[in-house]
Amino acid sequence: MTNQQQAATEKTAGHSSADIVKWDVEDTTFWESQGKRIAYRNLWISVPALLCGFAVWGMWGIITVQMLNLGFPFTQAELFTLTAIAGISGATMRIPASFLIRLAGGRNTIFLTTAMLLAPAIGTGIALQHKDWPLWAFQLMALWSGVGGGNFASSMSNISTFFPKRLQGTALGLNAGLGNFGVTTMQVVIPLVMTVGLLGAFGGEPMTLVKDSGWIFGKIAAGTPTWIQNAGFAWVFSLVPLAILCWFGMNNLKTVSPATGSAPVAFAKIIYLYTLAFVPAIFMLYLYLPKPTGLGVLSMWVAIPLDVVSALLVMRLAAFGEMKEGVAKQFAIFSNKHTWSMTALYIVTFGSFIGFSMALPLSITVIFGISHVPDANGVLQHTLKNPNSPSALTYSWIGPFVGAAVRPIGGWISDKLGGSIVTQVISAVMVLASVAVGYVMMQAYGSATPEQYFPAFLGLFIVLFFATGIGNGSTFRTIGVIFDRQQAGPVLGWTSAIAAYGAFIAPVVIGAQIKAGTPQFAMYGFAIFYALCLVLNWWFYLRANAYVKNP
Repeated sequence: MTNQQQAATEKTAGHSSADIVKWDVEDTTFWESQGKRIAYRNLWISVPALLCGFAVWGMWGIITVQMLNLGFPFTQAELFTLTAIAGISGATMRIPASFLIRLAGGRNTIFLTTAMLLAPAIGTGIALQHKDWPLWAFQLMALWSGVGGGNFASSMSNISTFFPKRLQGTALGLNAGLGNFGVTTMQVVIPLVMTVGLLGAFGGEPMTLVKDSGWIFGKIAAGTPTWIQNAGFAWVFSLVPLAILCWFGMNNLKTVSPATGSAPVAFAKIIYLYTLAFVPAIFMLYLYLPKPTGLGVLSMWVAIPLDVVSALLVMRLAAFGEMKEGVAKQFAIFSNKHTWSMTALYIVTFGSFIGFSMALPLSITVIFGISHVPDANGVLQHTLKNPNSPSALTYSWIGPFVGAAVRPIGGWISDKLGGSIVTQVISAVMVLASVAVGYVMMQAYGSATPEQYFPAFLGLFIVLFFATGIGNGSTFRTIGVIFDRQQAGPVLGWTSAIAAYGAFIAPVVIGAQIKAGTPQFAMYGFAIFYALCLVLNWWFYLRANAYVKNP
C-alpha cells in the first residue's frame, strides 16, 4: 500500500488522519486492515517521549550528587528536598494526567506534555550555572520537572485505547518498559554529558569538582572541569524533534475523546488541570518539608494522603463545563473495588521499581561507603570513609536497567498465562528477596569491611528489579482485561499515580532506618507488604470463587 493509500484509509476512519472517529480494534478485520498500523505507529512515538519524561523527572537524583561534589552551598538535607520535591510533584501530576486523554485527546496531550518538558530542562540548565542562586530557585525547577513523572499516566492511558484486550499486556509492557529506560538513560547520560562542553560558548563555563565523583566507567578525580548545566540542556536535543513527531505522527481517538474541542481548547484543559494539581502539591510540601523551606509539621504518612485527596478535590471542584462532566464520569472508577485492589498490586510492582531506583544510590553510598568500626566500648562508629567502597554511579543503573528490560517480557508472558498468576509468582519472589536484602544490609552495616557483602547486595537487588519489571507487565494486563475501554485508561493512570509516590517513600524509609542503624527493618517492612498483597491477589483473582479468574 502506498503512502497516499494509507493516508486515504486513515481518513476513512475519521475526519482526518489526526482525528479518528471509527475505532474498533476488537474487530479482527478492522485491526488487521487499519488499526494495527495506526496503533503501532502511536506506540513507537510514545515510547521515546515517555523515556524523556522519566529522564527529566528523575534527573535530580543525579544532579544533587554532583551539586554536592561541586561545592554548592547547600547541606545534604537541603539537597534532599530537591529529590523529594521532584518525586512528590511527579506523583501528584499523574492524578490529573490520568484524566487528560478523555478530556483533551491522545495526540494533543502527548504533544503538549512532551513539549512542556523543555521548560524544566532549560530552566535547570540555567539555574545550575549559578552556585549563588537561592535554594528556592532549584526547588522550583525540581517541582517543574514533576511534569515528566505525570507523563506516564497520560501515556499509558493513551496507548491502552489503541490495542485490543488480547494485546494489552504486550503493548503496555512495551510502552512502559522501554519508557522506563528513561531512568537508566538519565543515570548514564547525565554523568557523561557533564564531562564535555556540549554546547560550546552557548553552554556556559564549567565548574571544578571539589570532591571525587563517579560514573559508569569509574571515578572522576577532584579538580576535573564539569558542565553540570548539561544535565538539563542535554534533553533539548531529543525533546524538540520528539514534540514535532508527536504532533505530526500521533492520533486522537474520538471514540475515547469525543469532546476535545480544537487544539488550543485541548491545550487549555491540559494546562488548567496541571496548574490545579500544582496547588495541593505546593501546599503539602510546605507543610511537610523542614524549615526553612517549609513548616515540617506533617509526617510522610499524613502528607501523601493529604496530597492525593486535595488534588482530587481541587480537580472535582474547579472543573467546569464539559470538563466537569468528563471528570465526573471518570471518578466512577473509585466505586469499583478492582480499582483499589489493582492500586495495591501496582504499588508492589512499579512503586517498588521507582522507589528502589531512587533509594539504591543512597544505600550504596551510606552502607558501603563507610567502614563501620567499633570503638573501645564496642559501639559502632559510622564516620570512617571506606577506601574500598563501590561507586554508586557505577552500579546504581544496573537494577533499573534490568527492571525496564524485562517489563515487555512480563506483559507477553501474562498475555499467554494470565496476569494474576504471574503477579502471584513475582510477589512471592519479592517477599523472599526483600528479606534476604535486609539480612545482607544488616551484615554490611555492622562490618568494618562492608564491601565484601556488596556482590550479594547488588545481586539481590537485581532480583527485586527483575521481579518488579515482570510484575509491571502482569498488572497492566490484568487492568486491561478487568476494565472496559472507557475505564481502563483512567485506572491505569490512577494506579500509576499512587505507585509513583514510591519514588519518595522508599528513599525516606530506607534512609531513616539506615540512620537508626537498622537498615534491615525497611526491607522487612516491604516484605510484609508484599506478602499481604500476595494474599490480596489470590483472594480477588486466583481462588476458586475469585471475582475475576486470572485476568
